[in-house]
Amino acid sequence: MATNKQKLIIVESPAKAKTISKYLGKGYKVEASQGHVCDLPKSQLGVDIDHDFDLKYITIRGRGDILSRIRKEAKNASQIYFATDPDREGEAISWHLFHVLGVDEKSPCRIEFNEVTKKAVQAAIKKPRKLDMGRIDAQQARRALDRLVGYKISPLLWVKVKKGLSAGRVQSVATRMVVEREREIDNFIPEEYWDITADCTVKGEKKPVSFSARFTTLDGQKKPVSNKAEAEEIRALIESGDFTVTDIKKKEKKRQPAPPFTTSSLQQEAGRKLSFTTAKTMQVVQQLYEGVDLQGEGAQGLVTYIRTDSVRISDDAMTALRAFIPEKYGKEYLPKEKNEFKGRKNAQDAHEAIRPTDVTRTPDSIKNSLSREQFMLYRLIYNRFVASQMAPAVYETLSAEITDQRVGLRFYGEHKIFAGFTTLYEEGTDESEDNVEMTLPALKEGQKISVKQINTDQHFTQPPSRYTEASLVRTLEENGIGRPSTYAPTITTIIARGYVSREKKRLFPTELGIMVTEMMEKYFTRIVDTEFTAFMEEKLDAVEEGQQDWKQILRDFYPDFISTLSVAEKEIEKVEVKDDVSDVPCDKCGAMMVYKMGRFGRFLACPNFPECRNTMPILTYIDAACPVCGKRLLEKTSKKNRKFYGCEGYPECDFVSWDKPANEKCPQCGHYMIEKRNNKGETIHLCTNENCRFKKVVTVSGEEDNE
Repeated sequence: MATNKQKLIIVESPAKAKTISKYLGKGYKVEASQGHVCDLPKSQLGVDIDHDFDLKYITIRGRGDILSRIRKEAKNASQIYFATDPDREGEAISWHLFHVLGVDEKSPCRIEFNEVTKKAVQAAIKKPRKLDMGRIDAQQARRALDRLVGYKISPLLWVKVKKGLSAGRVQSVATRMVVEREREIDNFIPEEYWDITADCTVKGEKKPVSFSARFTTLDGQKKPVSNKAEAEEIRALIESGDFTVTDIKKKEKKRQPAPPFTTSSLQQEAGRKLSFTTAKTMQVVQQLYEGVDLQGEGAQGLVTYIRTDSVRISDDAMTALRAFIPEKYGKEYLPKEKNEFKGRKNAQDAHEAIRPTDVTRTPDSIKNSLSREQFMLYRLIYNRFVASQMAPAVYETLSAEITDQRVGLRFYGEHKIFAGFTTLYEEGTDESEDNVEMTLPALKEGQKISVKQINTDQHFTQPPSRYTEASLVRTLEENGIGRPSTYAPTITTIIARGYVSREKKRLFPTELGIMVTEMMEKYFTRIVDTEFTAFMEEKLDAVEEGQQDWKQILRDFYPDFISTLSVAEKEIEKVEVKDDVSDVPCDKCGAMMVYKMGRFGRFLACPNFPECRNTMPILTYIDAACPVCGKRLLEKTSKKNRKFYGCEGYPECDFVSWDKPANEKCPQCGHYMIEKRNNKGETIHLCTNENCRFKKVVTVSGEEDNE
């Protein structure tokens, strides 16, 4: 009888299916589609230009068995629910499954939840809805635009430049940003300037009062110092001056906490504090969202939905957090009113911020159930969330003017008098900052000042910094390019295609990236224009909101695009791109191997192809010897794209380590040491001997620990 049949819930991932099954019991069957089941064909455009841009969807290769299993379960189900992710892509996956299974169009079959918790899942099942065609059509428009750009321009690049290249709507803009930053650096003309500071003491005080003041004015006017002659002139004036404290200002300054994470800010902060790439951040946080097996609890979703541009917090979460803070930290750490945060101007605000699903589930309480990377990222999310609703940090500030007849010096300092949210969390920055916190000197107006030493320091203005993944994500977001789900794959793509390289966290354009960008700028100006790309994102948002016909976007875009493409095909001359030659000889024919780009990144290939088809992986050695046999250690990548380290003598020597071995042995017990990061973001060397565990903070050559 139908009443005895189970209800079928379809999600994307097996991990999410496992977590949800635990919450629902025997009356439900949960199956995973493992992502998309239908898509445009890879072998053809899939967009029918002659029939008003109809899209041709096919079953993705390899998904046949999955669909067969889901169809079988659907036949025996009393009710089918689609519980894919609550965004455009998730809605599109549900829509494809909806048609594959032949579900009644009037059926309220779509359920969504912002967190994979028992309460959220059970509440969602009670409120099923119809599919949201606005979201679906917005996803179709994006997919069609990207397919038109990619499948029309990429073959042109193959013919004119090099086989295997690709052009994407968003990736081309991201590559252009990296190229333009490099142009700014190349064209930058440094300007000289000098800082002049004086080490001072207060005359006549029994207890020495010492401080440092900076030169600011000459004859009452601000005076920039631009060369050594000017610096020496100021030095002489200070040496002969008779200085007095003429103005004192004491204030109290409050520093407010940062909002909880959006997708973009999480990727940025994980890059700065944990040295995670955007792809690594999304991989790990996806695990936290879908569910992790906790000791004594089973599978639990630990954070809310991870693709969001909102800083909003739900009422229930806010109530729980405001009850938790005074209990954990004290009443003084809870502000009288909740902290309010403004989101980005063009934020969709469809989901709340990324936060822990249960504020009482502290990072340390579940540390033993998490991998190292999961723990680090969960702690980052947790601390940022809790700190966002804590009281501000309070600083006492002091500014003092120290003057004589001609020269003006200024002292400024601040001292933290209440830690507030900084007890738990402080936001990182892309560049290093001077910490100005200090013990403030006891200065009073009218005090006579003695100058003990004068320091003149030459500086030059610096060009803008190259992008890190974090700062590129921020710039993409600020310009309205892409959406939370697109940042990580965009950056991964431009690196994988060889347009951009990542060196010591910084992004550099390659010669190929510069060449392709120049070609795109000349012939496909609109495609690489930031304003046009942002305008298209706004159009897609309008489709989702039901204010724009998705096919009209294609009708407006395609005629000019295809006309531009026709001109480019005629005018672009073929460019020969020579492969970079390595210093590795081919072990079959002796020719020097060249660098090639494949689907899994760069590799070495024989230049005598097709006569010689020899290929080799690129070997990356680290500055440490194998602790077992003394041979060199190689940096390798696992099948799941995780970095590890192994001996070059494999299989004779089978030493491997997930952690990077250090180039020194433990000074206490002689075991090998590994590189780790502590809670402060410092690099340390840690002994691997469980009975020793000696550690020390180190400075790793060439590494920028401040990011």
